[in-house]
Amino acid sequence: MKEKQSLLAECLRGLESVAVAFSGGADSSFLLQSAYDALGDRAFAVTGCSLSFPQRELRAAQEFTHTRGIRHYLLDSEELALEGFSQNPPNRCYLCKKELFSKIFRLAAEKGATHVIEASNMDDEGDYRPGLQALAELGIRSPLRLVRLSKEEIRALSKEMGLPTWNKPSFACLASRFPYGETINPERLARIDAAEQFLLDQGFEQVRVRFHEQGSLARLELDERGFAALLADHALRGRIDQRLRELGFIYSAVDLSGYRAGSMNAVLPLMQGA
Repeated sequence: MKEKQSLLAECLRGLESVAVAFSGGADSSFLLQSAYDALGDRAFAVTGCSLSFPQRELRAAQEFTHTRGIRHYLLDSEELALEGFSQNPPNRCYLCKKELFSKIFRLAAEKGATHVIEASNMDDEGDYRPGLQALAELGIRSPLRLVRLSKEEIRALSKEMGLPTWNKPSFACLASRFPYGETINPERLARIDAAEQFLLDQGFEQVRVRFHEQGSLARLELDERGFAALLADHALRGRIDQRLRELGFIYSAVDLSGYRAGSMNAVLPLMQGA
């Protein structure tokens, strides 16, 4: 693991100057800090802002860069304006990444950065990730994948570095809460954001609220700790049910498989065989 970290530092120094695509999550925070340690002010952060990126995540990203004195630029990157995105096709992530990273490329050139880098890692190679195709087409560098770092290793190294994000729950844009083919619009994104914020306010950490049946059903994915807390507390279940009904969900259900990244991709084989 330490050898990989050394290789990462060497790789980053060789890039001379970089714009880091920064979401504020564990992976991009580790990459940004590593780039800043290697390059100083020749490394800066860029965050895309849209309705699918909650304000809580933006505030956390800004606090991270502010406390470390790292330059941080915000880009307006509203995916809903992209043709076809709202219909939520299986290549939705490709459409988003192509648009966002094209904008980051332009900003990087304006600010004098020679490369754009992002924080996908070895764990991202085992799932359906159409966004990686867009990165390859644009020439985006992925140093964490290059040195073969896994998410577990990134968290362990982040802890050693004293980064507050070392144990931050995983997050993906709110558009990932919708089944392919289910329309995405501002009202629906706001409902999902409010539902997940409520669960976080109740003490849950790793959560997803998946949107089904045109919004009549909310499917909750929780980690083991959250699942146990929900089963043990009848009053808590009542508060969640009431809040989800207030947000327009007629039914709520808890997924017995628990939280798992990319769970919406499970239907892809069925769609391809249709």
